[in-house]
Amino acid sequence: MRAVIQRVSDASVQVDGQVIGKIGRGICLLIGFEQSDQEADMDYIINKTLNLRIFEDENDKMNLSLLDVHGELLVVSQFTLYGDCRKGRRPSFSKSGDVQTARQNYLRFKEKIKNAAADRVAFGQFQADMQVQIHNDGPVTLLLDSRKLF
Repeated sequence: MRAVIQRVSDASVQVDGQVIGKIGRGICLLIGFEQSDQEADMDYIINKTLNLRIFEDENDKMNLSLLDVHGELLVVSQFTLYGDCRKGRRPSFSKSGDVQTARQNYLRFKEKIKNAAADRVAFGQFQADMQVQIHNDGPVTLLLDSRKLF
């Protein structure tokens, strides 16, 4: 499983011109699933997302987590995180999970992160053409891979 974490002042996602998810200060989490992802992969990404110390404390040091600052979370599925651009000019998505498996993983991830982050989480729509507006704060952008490839 891969994720892009962006610290945001606010973010929203629209489908067909309708806002379906919106947050204030917090994290926009773009997630992609690989065919072989398991519960442990989800748990790793959730734990890192909620506990990474990427928010400033009273001394302007990145020392506080999303949970510490009572921040909000916007989760958006993005299969292109597994795009392999090393050969040719067209990305290969052969490592992305098939649609059915990815949908099941997304729904399970959604349930797990909702339980962990309570009412401070909003979501995009799986396999939809989404317009995501992100006001990156800092900017702070971090990459995660559950297999710790980077």
